[in-house]
Amino acid sequence: MKVSIVVPCFNEGQTIEKVVQAVRQSPIQQKEIIVVDDCSDDGTSTVLEKVASSVDRVICQPRNLGKGAALRAGFAAASGSVIVIQDADLEYDPSEYPRLLAPILANKADVVLGTRFADAQLQTFRYFWQRAANKFATFLFNIFTGLNLTDIQTGHKAFRASLLPRVSIAEN
Repeated sequence: MKVSIVVPCFNEGQTIEKVVQAVRQSPIQQKEIIVVDDCSDDGTSTVLEKVASSVDRVICQPRNLGKGAALRAGFAAASGSVIVIQDADLEYDPSEYPRLLAPILANKADVVLGTRFADAQLQTFRYFWQRAANKFATFLFNIFTGLNLTDIQTGHKAFRASLLPRVSIAEN
């Protein structure tokens, strides 16, 4: 099963090379890496030129359009049957892909959200208030949806590409 890994980035010149290397070294055998640069102005594009041979596609937005627009561009270019979203700030470890993808590969889920609350070593919140706000937002989300999620604001997501026609990202 081919996995398309979409990496939206904006001003990630300090981390994008490490992210590309980590994604390339991830244990997923059949993968394509699509990096979408949302018109960075910190030298990210120079770094992407350097690592272009390590990715399958680099998409450069003509102007800063936002993460939603970057994801739409990456999804449109994806050819895998499963898509993983990998943020470019090193908050999420690509070595965790097998764990993230396991429920999809076992046909137990169509969408999997990562969590920063499952293991102590994964709790990478920069600020106390960020963690507290996330917990509160997740609590409210679970009340209104009847779901039992642990990290609604996670940036680590995997889903079947076949779901894309039914999903509309309205916000840029």
